Amino acid sequence: MHSSRFRSIAAKAIGVLLMTATLSTQAQSQKVVIAHRGASGYLPEHTLQAKAMAFAMGADYIEQDVVMTSDDHLIVLHDITLDRTTDVAERFPDRVRDDGRYYAIDFTLAEVRQLRASEGFDIENGEKKQGYANRFPIGESTFSVPTLSEEIELIQGMNKSTGKNVGIYPEIKGPEFHREAGKDISSAVVRMLKSYGYASKQDKVFLQTFSFEELKIIHDEIMPAQGVDLNLVQLIGGVSSYPWMFEEDGMDKLSAFADGVGPEKGLVVSRDSQKANIQVSDFVTRAHAAGMQVHPYTYRLDPGQVPDYANSYEDLLEIHYFRADIDGVFTDFPDRAVEFLRNR
Repeated sequence: MHSSRFRSIAAKAIGVLLMTATLSTQAQSQKVVIAHRGASGYLPEHTLQAKAMAFAMGADYIEQDVVMTSDDHLIVLHDITLDRTTDVAERFPDRVRDDGRYYAIDFTLAEVRQLRASEGFDIENGEKKQGYANRFPIGESTFSVPTLSEEIELIQGMNKSTGKNVGIYPEIKGPEFHREAGKDISSAVVRMLKSYGYASKQDKVFLQTFSFEELKIIHDEIMPAQGVDLNLVQLIGGVSSYPWMFEEDGMDKLSAFADGVGPEKGLVVSRDSQKANIQVSDFVTRAHAAGMQVHPYTYRLDPGQVPDYANSYEDLLEIHYFRADIDGVFTDFPDRAVEFLRNR
């Protein structure tokens, strides 16, 4: 009798433990890693090589920043200008604008194909100086600026050959800039996504932009016109960007148009935090209450890039993923975030 009762209690206890473990596993499985411009900590950003490396490292999503050429091709480039990550100034010196910059929108795809891409740099005393000194050296090997279609085909091709289902995470860059030049970049991107089978919220794609005005146009006009319903993400650089989003009902208002929000990570955990006093804001709580996912940016390993309140990059991930309860990170080092979640 007592033995039977003991076995019953033990079985219930084991059941509870198993259920707790399952819930814990589910909670962790919902945490995602987004390769920021690919594995950009290891290879030049937004090159196909960086995307292939991110895929191999186990990223859940790979990001594409998208701009348009003069002949309306979509290329993957973080800036609306070409001069920070290519040798455009050497190959086309006469194409500089009055502000000293070389705009992608002034070049045809054929001309962009002639450029060599590299790690990001600044010009100091006439010499190129890398933004991150420890990253892939400028001038070594050969890299180019890919089109959006080439990148989608690369990721979909690797999904087929590996049996994985890695998602894409395109960003509309400078939508107002493009519109002023007579180019509806958002419609072109949505049309291309649809042509590659991304049409619903069940498909592994998030479409993001910093412009709420553009997000609203995509939600209200472009997607209905093309018969698709994609996951949309509002990027936020700071409180001053859109103060209304930080008001009591701000996230509820935003959720009428967005499925997720991508804040600068200092909006989630205050930069004034100290090791003994981690200050987690109510940003994630409010976004979750409004039904949105939270994918902050950008998590880097480079010297000076891990905030002082964290003991290490992994400690930073622990604080953000599990204390602040974010759903995913944009990181230049996807392997480290994947390994962190796996080990935890």
